[in-house]
Parts: sequence; C-alpha cells; structure tokens
Amino acid sequence: QVQLVESGGGLVQVGGSLRLSCAASGGSFSRFAMGWFRQAPGKEREFVARISWGNGSTYYADSVKGRFTISRDNAKNMVYLQMDSLKPEDTAVYFCNVDAMPWGTAWPLPKNRGYWGQGTQVTVSS
Repeated sequence: QVQLVESGGGLVQVGGSLRLSCAASGGSFSRFAMGWFRQAPGKEREFVARISWGNGSTYYADSVKGRFTISRDNAKNMVYLQMDSLKPEDTAVYFCNVDAMPWGTAWPLPKNRGYWGQGTQVTVSS
C-alpha cells in the first residue's frame, strides 16, 4: 500500500524559505513521476511542481517558477520542495503526489492523479 507523508511545513515570514519533504513507502518510486500540489482555504487544489522519473526533468506552475525547486532522492524514496522568496499567497496546505503508473513525464499531468499524502500546512505571514 502506497503511503506518502509530508513534513517541513510551518509559519514563515514574507521572503523566507521552507523545505518540504515527502517520504514515500509501499514500493520503489524511481520509475514514477512525483509532484506537489497545494490548496488554499476556499480554493481548489492546484498544481505546484512536478518531477519526472529517470532524468528528473521538472515543470512548475507560473506562480512559483524561479522561487520553488523540486527534487528527488530515489534511493530514499523522497521528494522535496525548496520554497524561497515566499509570499502570503503561497499560504496553503501542500500535498505530495505520486503517479499510479510508471514512466510519467514532468508535463502534462496524467488523468489518473495517483496517490496523495495528508498534506502539510504552510503559512506565510506579512
């Protein structure tokens, strides 16, 4: 059974940084694309960043491009999201995501969104 556990969220001031981590268990995920989504209060869940299997190509939402960096450690079944220059509009619950099917590219998103973690809260105060 696939399980994803996020950590690293918290309260940070505008312009600060946080690093989110996601530990995946229940299999080996080196062949699977992984990503991050977020959901702010009263809004739909939205895409943030994604990293492919293999060469680890990446894709970012325009709103975070140049500020966030996604990476992965296949040996540890981990995916990370380094968030710099944080803004109040980055406040949300951040969810880790892994594809249900292997060989996924960084973009586009598959129709089957796969597995989700329980989320970690990120709050950026002004």
